[in-house]
Amino acid sequence: MWKDFFYFTKSEQRGFAFFVLLVTGVSGGVFLYSEWSKPTLFSDNEDRLEVYNEFMASIHTLDSIHYKTSRFREKEPMVVLVPFDPNIADSTEFVRLGLKPYIAGNILRYRAKGGKFRTPQSFAKIYGITDEQFRTLLPYIRIDEAYQKKSDTIRFAAKEVSKDTLHHQFKYAFGTVVDLNRTDTSDLKKIPGIGSGIARMITNYRSRLGGFYKVEQLQELAHVSDTLNKWFSVDKRAIRRMNLNKSSIERLKSHPYMNFYQAKVIMEYRKKKGQLSSLKQLALYDEFTAKDLEKLTPYVCFE
Repeated sequence: MWKDFFYFTKSEQRGFAFFVLLVTGVSGGVFLYSEWSKPTLFSDNEDRLEVYNEFMASIHTLDSIHYKTSRFREKEPMVVLVPFDPNIADSTEFVRLGLKPYIAGNILRYRAKGGKFRTPQSFAKIYGITDEQFRTLLPYIRIDEAYQKKSDTIRFAAKEVSKDTLHHQFKYAFGTVVDLNRTDTSDLKKIPGIGSGIARMITNYRSRLGGFYKVEQLQELAHVSDTLNKWFSVDKRAIRRMNLNKSSIERLKSHPYMNFYQAKVIMEYRKKKGQLSSLKQLALYDEFTAKDLEKLTPYVCFE
């Protein structure tokens, strides 16, 4: 009975055999095609593998060079060597002279803490400045007489006094009083103890201040003795005031009673909050002390 289930006619047997052959042929073809289509670059051809690796390495090298020298390379600022006073130059000027921004920051922080450059050689002590940079900049350093060493200034002033004595014998009599805000160098030299050097220092400082508010400000020039105060009076009407709402940052920071950081605070305040109407608005900032604001009061206006 079981033979009935497995009995095939000859035509059925031939069809079954053809089917088996067909399935076997298709499976073998698929296997052979997959083997044939596999890449042989890394398996059976070492020469090609070596060439491929060298090619990829050259691409990475070119990409690295391009990264460092083209797209991502920081442009070096152009160096412009011009005369400068390290006591009043700003960060932009220092960078143009070839100094790194962090060195310019060191200089400004030194000045903000009350530091002064009395001689060109003192500029070399700033952290970060190399001997080569200092030698390059030395011929361009100009120290204003108001910042020079007291000993140097006194020697210079004494020399000028002796020179003036030969040409200007006339001196004011004791008891003469001169307006400190309106006198010129020729009148200043008529006061006993004042020669051309000290006279120029006084007028230069007066120009930077905008005028003297009180005679005692003469002692801010370290080499000027208070014995000279008795020769002067002050007309406050001659004071020139800075408009804090219109003056540029260069104008603000050039004043003896204001540094770069304080000038920057004023510029930022104007930009973010509008115009100033009183110095009290600056009292909240750490850059300004009560003493700073008191000294500035005679020299500022808001309209």
